[in-house]
Amino acid sequence: MRVLLDTHLLLWAAGSPQRLPKAALSILKARDTVPIFSAASIWEVVIKNGLGRADFQVDAQRLRQGLLLHGYEELAITGAHALAVRELPALHKDPFDRILLAQAQCESLTLLTVDKELGAYGPPCRLV
Repeated sequence: MRVLLDTHLLLWAAGSPQRLPKAALSILKARDTVPIFSAASIWEVVIKNGLGRADFQVDAQRLRQGLLLHGYEELAITGAHALAVRELPALHKDPFDRILLAQAQCESLTLLTVDKELGAYGPPCRLV
């Protein structure tokens, strides 16, 4: 299964795996799982770190390098992804989460999330 992690799950997987929900950990440990992170998540970390958000105090460059070293695939943001955002119902306002959802839809990925608002979209979101 190809899974795109939302930014919080990504940060936990990289730096605080004990915070991962059991369901997420089980999926990530499965042999057939291909973990994916979006350039949007790296961008979100850069932006929110710069704003001083306590939950984003991470070096984005080191995060990206570590993810790549640990077998995560990186997903670039394309124009098709950006255009797909306009088709999403306004259930969630966060632009970073909305682009992740659009990417998951366009690329036929499962988007793992702990965000109930994002999970309300249903597939391809999987609330863990």
